[in-house]
Parts: sequence; C-alpha cells; structure tokens
Amino acid sequence: MADGLAEAGADLVLCARHADRCEQAAEELRELGVRALGLRCDVRDQTEIEAVVERVRAELGRIDILVNNAGTVWGAEPEETTLEGWQKVVDVNLTGVFLFSQSAGRVMIEQKSGKIVNISSIAGLGGGPPEILNSVAYSTTKGGVVAFTRDLATKWARHAINVNAIAPGWFPSDLSNVVLEQHAEALYDQIPLRRFGGPDDLKGAVVFLASGASDYVTGQTLVVDGGQSAW
Repeated sequence: MADGLAEAGADLVLCARHADRCEQAAEELRELGVRALGLRCDVRDQTEIEAVVERVRAELGRIDILVNNAGTVWGAEPEETTLEGWQKVVDVNLTGVFLFSQSAGRVMIEQKSGKIVNISSIAGLGGGPPEILNSVAYSTTKGGVVAFTRDLATKWARHAINVNAIAPGWFPSDLSNVVLEQHAEALYDQIPLRRFGGPDDLKGAVVFLASGASDYVTGQTLVVDGGQSAW
C-alpha cells in the first residue's frame, strides 16, 4: 500500500513498533522521489500516537491520508482464549484504530479535509472454519473496524473527511504465512481466482480510497479477496 501511494506521488510516514523496519522501507520509498519517514509507534500508546502526529505536522505540514493497518492475532479455541490474548488483539486491532483516527482526525478537522482508510479483513464479515482461522478475537475486532468505519464516516462527513475500509482476503504476511502453508489447497478451493493476494493487489484500492476519485464514497468497505466472499 505504501508503494502504491508513493507511486501516486504521496509523501509518507511509516510507523510501527520496530522503527528500523519502517526506516528501511522509507529509504526504499524515497527512491521513488517522495519524502518518507520511518518512525516508531505502538498504536496501543496514545502518547506515542500523538507524538507521531505532531512530528508529521512539523515535518510535512499536514495530514491528508491516514491508513490504519496495524494488526495482531491470538489463535485459540474460543473457550480457551485468555483475557490477556483477547485484550491484546482488541488493543491493537480496534483501540489503536480509534486512537490514531482521533489524533489524526483532529488535524483533518482543522484542515476541513482528509481521507481515512481502515484495514479490516474478510474475517470481520462472517464466521470461518476453525481448522483454518481459529481466532474469535481477530474476527471480532475486524468486524468492529467495519462498524467503526461506518459510524465515523457519518460523524465526520460534515468536516469533508471520508472514512472507508478495505477488507483483504488471504495475503502472505507475518500473521498469515503459517496458515497459508498448512491450508493452501483448501483455501484455493474457496477463492474463485485460485490464488492468494500479491504485493500489487491492494495498491489500487488504497489509492482510490485515499484520492479524489473517492470523494463521493464514505462509510464503505471495499473487499479485495479474489472473489472468496462472493460464493
């Protein structure tokens, strides 16, 4: 997604708990001719979020786009899920989305414009087979992101802020690689396009929702899943 936004000409700030990985990615993005920063930020920490927002304002002048894509998972049977595991997923996947939207949204309200893109998941659109994805906390929080997106869109439309979500299907990532390796054939059978998402497959979606092309689109969830949810 960062590549797609940079290719479209956006200056970028990448933030996560591991600042070195963000800075490495930012260095690669700068080769595309845009300004890019890599910063540390734990989305569970409101103070760190506010510090990032202030740094962005100081160095780039404004915040036009926010992509909330931090995520984690806790795999366990529902009856075996610990409160610690549940809370960890809620804090990152849902509370982090709220906190970053709130902090960046205050800047967008001042600007009277902005685009927020929340990353949900097809796991948040319905239940799934326990032998493939057994994380009730993950599915619950991703469904919460969809509801949050809808409600925030109605609240901030008066400020000319568009709030939408993307619900990806199966993409290789640190969170999903084990599942993809173990259940590839079973998952292919559920995906009409018979493949997992690739590195370019989210570019168009995020650029659309972050640009003027989506000025009359808000409160929506764009599914990018190879047709899995169409069955």
